[in-house]
Amino acid sequence: MRADIVSNEELIQEARSRLEQGAWDYLVGGSESETTLRRNRQAFDHIAFRPRILVDVSKIDPSTTFLGHTLRIPAILAPIGSLQVFDPEGAVASTRAATQFGIMHAVSSVTEPSLEETAAATPTPKIFQLYVHGDTQWTRDIVNRVKRAGYTGFALTVDVAHYSRRERPMLSRYNPPTRRVIQDPKYRASLTWETMDVIKDMAGMPFMVKGIQTAEDAEIAVQHGVDVLWVTNHGGRQIDHGLGSLETLPEIVNAAQGKARIILDGGVQRGSDILKAVALGADVVALGRLQGWGLAAGGTAGVVRMLEILEDELICAMALTGITSIGKATAKYVCKATPVTPAHEMSSWVNMPVDRIL
Repeated sequence: MRADIVSNEELIQEARSRLEQGAWDYLVGGSESETTLRRNRQAFDHIAFRPRILVDVSKIDPSTTFLGHTLRIPAILAPIGSLQVFDPEGAVASTRAATQFGIMHAVSSVTEPSLEETAAATPTPKIFQLYVHGDTQWTRDIVNRVKRAGYTGFALTVDVAHYSRRERPMLSRYNPPTRRVIQDPKYRASLTWETMDVIKDMAGMPFMVKGIQTAEDAEIAVQHGVDVLWVTNHGGRQIDHGLGSLETLPEIVNAAQGKARIILDGGVQRGSDILKAVALGADVVALGRLQGWGLAAGGTAGVVRMLEILEDELICAMALTGITSIGKATAKYVCKATPVTPAHEMSSWVNMPVDRIL
């Protein structure tokens, strides 16, 4: 990886130069028309800041706590399948980056290496994310492995009852490793709140439902004792023509009534996006595509550099908004506005040469 990268624009260009077309399409694409993917980004573009002046911002603290652990910034690395496509070390490279920088990694159940090897790579707390691909005993075996490996949080993904039509990789005739192993789809398709209860009881650790998109489901999750509501539409990769994650956040925050912590992912590309999400009620954001770009650009070092740039952007946004610590970011610092740029997966980087991203 180049040593002089100053913006995540450059990091993405480096990633693009290293990835084959199929892997690139797998990382950046959404489902069908990619409307949800675009709305994820547009939701952030629809929010503006209301900066306050003459505030002493000589000291800025962007850190927070989550699940009892300090995070350098209010972000975690999202679970991504097939991380080995972007770097040979796969999930271990991401975990090392999270540890070096000072945040948490949510490890996908469909990435390499094994959950045990990833957990053992660093001593810092990690979250395990599960796709259900088997019966109750299969799930119990996975949960027991997660416990023995020392994970401190458990996330159940619930927005993949049917695998979507992700047309960019389809057109490239690219099949990621997660799709090369035949899995019986009935297990994911038959998940219910009752199934979730069983898995939650098995896990016996802070439990997250990943795929909350409405206030109605947020209310039910809280009633079932879910500890963390993960607000996401799978990065625009599942349901097409859904709302952007940030659009749904306020109603979910209101439904939770402070009884559950909240993670948001989908469209987060800048440090200012993190500040907007926190101001609107998220505790932390999860970083997906940015993580993949960082890995592809330079493995562990690439992800660390991506996080350093995000932190610098976040501190800048906080200082110019008059917010000295992340806990002071509230809805009074933001408002709705008209977006000024086209919404797509690269709309945060207006200087990106077109030939570097296609």
